[in-house]
Amino acid sequence: MEETKKTLSRRGFLKAAGATAAVAGLATGGAALTPWSAEAAALPKKWDETFDVVVIGSGFAGLAAAYEAKKAGASVVVLEKMRTPGGNSIINGGVVAAAGSPLQEQQGIKDSSDVLFQDMLKAGLSLNHPELAKMVAEGSWPTVKWTIDELGVKYKGRVSQEGGHAVPRMYSTYNQSGSAIVQQQLAKLKELGVQPRMQSYLTQIYRDADGRVKGVQIREKYVFPKTDSGKLKTIRARKAVVLAAGGFGADISFRTIQDPRLTNEVDTTNQPGATADALREAFRIGCTPLQVSWIQLAPWGSPDEKGFGLAAFFGQGCAAVYGLWVDTKTGKRFVNELADRKVRADAILRVGNRCIAFCDENGTRLQKDAIPKFMERGIVKKYDTLEEMAKAYNVPFEPMMEEIKKYNEALVKGKDEAWGRYLWKDAKPIETAPFYAMRLTPKVHHCMGGVNINTDAQALDVMTDKPIPGLYAAGEVTGGVHGAVRLGSCAVIDCLVFGRIAGKNAAAEKNWA
Repeated sequence: MEETKKTLSRRGFLKAAGATAAVAGLATGGAALTPWSAEAAALPKKWDETFDVVVIGSGFAGLAAAYEAKKAGASVVVLEKMRTPGGNSIINGGVVAAAGSPLQEQQGIKDSSDVLFQDMLKAGLSLNHPELAKMVAEGSWPTVKWTIDELGVKYKGRVSQEGGHAVPRMYSTYNQSGSAIVQQQLAKLKELGVQPRMQSYLTQIYRDADGRVKGVQIREKYVFPKTDSGKLKTIRARKAVVLAAGGFGADISFRTIQDPRLTNEVDTTNQPGATADALREAFRIGCTPLQVSWIQLAPWGSPDEKGFGLAAFFGQGCAAVYGLWVDTKTGKRFVNELADRKVRADAILRVGNRCIAFCDENGTRLQKDAIPKFMERGIVKKYDTLEEMAKAYNVPFEPMMEEIKKYNEALVKGKDEAWGRYLWKDAKPIETAPFYAMRLTPKVHHCMGGVNINTDAQALDVMTDKPIPGLYAAGEVTGGVHGAVRLGSCAVIDCLVFGRIAGKNAAAEKNWA
């Protein structure tokens, strides 16, 4: 009877959460771990290695955290479970939101961080934690400027637009890939003497009886996805652990628990290592789960390729900006092609996943040099006439032509009355041959939920809502920033903003050891 209700509540909740992890054998190296409690917590008798800051994950967020922590004078190790660094970040499309930027000013586009913030709330159905979303919006241009000035990242000379954004505000890397940022982060870290350790799989986070996180257990020389491969090793974190392990879009087991529709029949844009093992371990030691069931589908995927691929660059960069998306059964538009990703993905599923995205020769201007590659991969097909295109996809010709006519008239009026789509100033009528088209299908893309954090990137305890001492988190492994829907190009900013915050604050922690 001396045990408090709070302790009983903690044990009850964590018993359930821990059971899930134990049954799945994830984040445990194959061994079942008990839920964290002050009574059960135990540190290794001897640590194999010691660093000030231990970073889990080598994507945008993890590398940003490691860079700032090292610059602040901390000793740092970056642990990555896969054979190569970068995670989803290195295959990211390389588009970054920057509100109120010089490129916007050059193109006569009026924008501000508050407009971006409002766009994030609208797309997120106001489920965003506003204090977190506001930091991302306000940090958008300063962070892109930081990548240019300090990291040396190169971008194209004009901004573009993703769905859900009120205006064009995306900077695009010179190679249309997140690798342009990741490689610069890796190079800067190497100059500072830090190189990620590959095949280092997190199996346990050590949270001591005093409630503080003090280190991790890993499997060194781990071979994905063999959870019992490699050798167990313990690493002490004298100041803090930064969790930046990314999302779980490729984890079919965990994602179908959250959303039963997302079975193995639904493809993903994520790399194979995007699994929930580190997230499960975070929950086991008492982190607060936040909006984990909000999983985003990318609307511009193609069934004619696996993974992220190249479809997004045509479906978004050509057809959504200068062309149309139509239902092949009716020949009609069925959605605002520049709506947020959830709206568009839901619309594709609603009409039965029978849709194409197309544009004419003028519509390829942003991707002109890449069109041959799209066609070589079999993603995009080329047609001499609209009639030929309609026949290839069994699209009713007359209804499709009526939609094209309405769109062309909307360009003259300067307003898309049918769907409220943003019309680019340099858009031209769809009429110039040849014509290009691709099939559309949604793919699992981004996890909006994860660990609950505060504005200092501290992970919060599920029982007290207070920071867990010595534990920070950043990037897709966290929740709250995006609410129901993440706007395209906001993930990179989210990762970099909170990765940098986590690294700086982790380095500033007191040395408990």
